[in-house]
Amino acid sequence: MPILSVLLFIPFVAVIALLFIPDQQRTAIRVFSSLIGTFLLIFSVLAFSSYDHVAGGYQMVERYAWLPSLGITFHLAIDGISAPMVLLTGIVIFCGVLVSLKLTNRTKDFFLLLFVLVGGVYGVFMSLDLFFFFFFYEVAVLPMYLLISVWGSSSDFGTFLRTKEYGAMKLMLMLVAGSVPVWIALIATFVYGGMTSFDLLDLQARVFSREFQIIFYPMYMIGFGVLAGLWPFHTWSPDGHVAAPTAVSMLHAGVLMKLGAFGIIRVGMPLFPEGAQVWMPLLLVLATVNVLYGAVSAMGPSDLKSVIGYSSVSHMGYVLMGFATLSAVGVSGAVLQMFSHGIMTALFFSMVGSVYDQAHTREIAAFSGLAKRAGVLAAFFAVAGFASLGLPGLSGFIAEFLIFVGLFQQYPVFGVLAVFGAAITAVYILRLVARVFFGPLEERWAELRNPNPTETLAMVVLVFMLVCVGVYPQLLMAAINSGVAPLMTTVLRAG
Repeated sequence: MPILSVLLFIPFVAVIALLFIPDQQRTAIRVFSSLIGTFLLIFSVLAFSSYDHVAGGYQMVERYAWLPSLGITFHLAIDGISAPMVLLTGIVIFCGVLVSLKLTNRTKDFFLLLFVLVGGVYGVFMSLDLFFFFFFYEVAVLPMYLLISVWGSSSDFGTFLRTKEYGAMKLMLMLVAGSVPVWIALIATFVYGGMTSFDLLDLQARVFSREFQIIFYPMYMIGFGVLAGLWPFHTWSPDGHVAAPTAVSMLHAGVLMKLGAFGIIRVGMPLFPEGAQVWMPLLLVLATVNVLYGAVSAMGPSDLKSVIGYSSVSHMGYVLMGFATLSAVGVSGAVLQMFSHGIMTALFFSMVGSVYDQAHTREIAAFSGLAKRAGVLAAFFAVAGFASLGLPGLSGFIAEFLIFVGLFQQYPVFGVLAVFGAAITAVYILRLVARVFFGPLEERWAELRNPNPTETLAMVVLVFMLVCVGVYPQLLMAAINSGVAPLMTTVLRAG
């Protein structure tokens, strides 16, 4: 069975099928969407479990000529880096569908756009043709505008109101702007590569001059870095998080931001290894600012989602710092951090969404003692918080540990700064948990309850993955190491 093409086309077939279900049949729409989410999870698990980490390399290869005159092929495959990302996408979309089943406003349109988005995500993680890579990259981003502007929410920020339309437009403009240098670099790569193929493996086999790499590598780094939340191009992310509906926030932080980081490691580094070595010190500096700035900024907002949004920016900084080490251990930790961060933030946003749907506010100062009425929610939030601050036994610990080891091997001073960022994370996470869930119960929240059964199932799945990877990281690390090793060989050989 062509697992990857089936997995890729399931969401797009679902979109077509949804068009034929009348808007009024909300139950049918919810059942159908739940089935699609379940199928995506099953096939994502199947794709990941079918990957042979001992053999390594690209597997489950599917290749079909699409436009031979321009060397454009429909080329799908996964390696040890993309296989965990495919699994992550399946888990997050499954949970995102579950928490969205209570949606009543234009239900069909919401799920239609959600499946277009996730189809683009799968396409990016599985494409080895740069034309289709970029095509799916844009497909994944474009639905965000409507998903936020129609189903999102507006929030007060001190003395002014940030509307959902503002958040959606800012996100879209920033991400489209980030796509421009990527497209320029991609066309330049194709032309300089002989104008015979967009295939990533064919282009990787060509030798690009050092000057060419130094000029165009930063276009990939900055262009993809915008979607990864790279400072100072990160400002769209917290605003987008705050405005987005719950499932979209889960996908936004859980997988969309990973597309940017994945683009750097899949396209920029293997194609332009000499350029990577020249520019990685700059990435290290910017990523360090990500970590510290995001952590400090997360201590200030009064909105729960805004805190998680800035925390997400900070944790993506660890991913980029891991890349910048150009060491096997640091890059492996960064890939694991991509997975861990995706699960962790999806859990955070699912819980914030559950609280908001009942309380109709996300103001931190309004809450106190919620654990007395929603103990399950408090327990899940604590697990997500502990994963965020790197508690041993949860997936965040081993990911950050590997990144710290890579940093101390290459750049000890930046390793110290990274650890300091983790310490700040512990401060705002513990303070947030104590403020919202413990202390005297506010009387107005006496009727607040634990999440409904479908939301609880989604949270259980996410908590299970955080614990499972934390206790047995080899579950992912065997595949990740098999993908990182050849990449590091390519990059270091160029030096």
